[in-house]
Amino acid sequence: MRYRHVIWDWNGTLLDDTWLCVEVLNELLHESGLRAISTDAYRAHFGFPVIHFYQWLGFDFARQPFEELSVRFISAYNARRFECTLQPGAREALETFRAAGLPQSVLSAYQQDTLREVIAHYGLTSFFTHLSGLDNIHAHGKIARGQAHLRELALHEAPHSVILIGDTAHDHEVAAALGADCLLLHHGHMHVGRLNGRGAPLAADLADATRQVLAAPMRA
Repeated sequence: MRYRHVIWDWNGTLLDDTWLCVEVLNELLHESGLRAISTDAYRAHFGFPVIHFYQWLGFDFARQPFEELSVRFISAYNARRFECTLQPGAREALETFRAAGLPQSVLSAYQQDTLREVIAHYGLTSFFTHLSGLDNIHAHGKIARGQAHLRELALHEAPHSVILIGDTAHDHEVAAALGADCLLLHHGHMHVGRLNGRGAPLAADLADATRQVLAAPMRA
């Protein structure tokens, strides 16, 4: 196989939680007297660092600091997090890679302790060699944590043997910073139009993503 390791994003990629993020955001927007956002508009504008997305939504940080909004969002999201389901084909994709002898891990903007808890809730812990989340709730980005993650995997000197599977432009930015390949799913937090043209292959679903990874030709 071309790859020695698969790094998964979690939210939006393996977990179907876009709808919950939209509902929680709309609660915050309503409380602040701001217009609600549709799922289509969310997927057209969401990005990292999340503070810029909140600015686009119209939040006034002079009245409501971003850190306070982050706490309120995460509190409301976590209260309902187990209402989410896995993306269709998620368990099958993990099982396929495991059967092929391909190690897997997770790199997420989720807080570390919560990431471990939620993956255990869905019964997926045994699929992963490493789970790497952030040490805060503000979702500034994953590049620094990704670099540490690669060192922990002892693959920092062979990043070309790693593929990162995600659902946002930031996942592609992280992969590029690591020197890893990237595959982007367009069933999550970003519309396909925002993922096109980035130079990373796209997949419509996890079955397609699995096929592409296993069929990837060896580098010349």
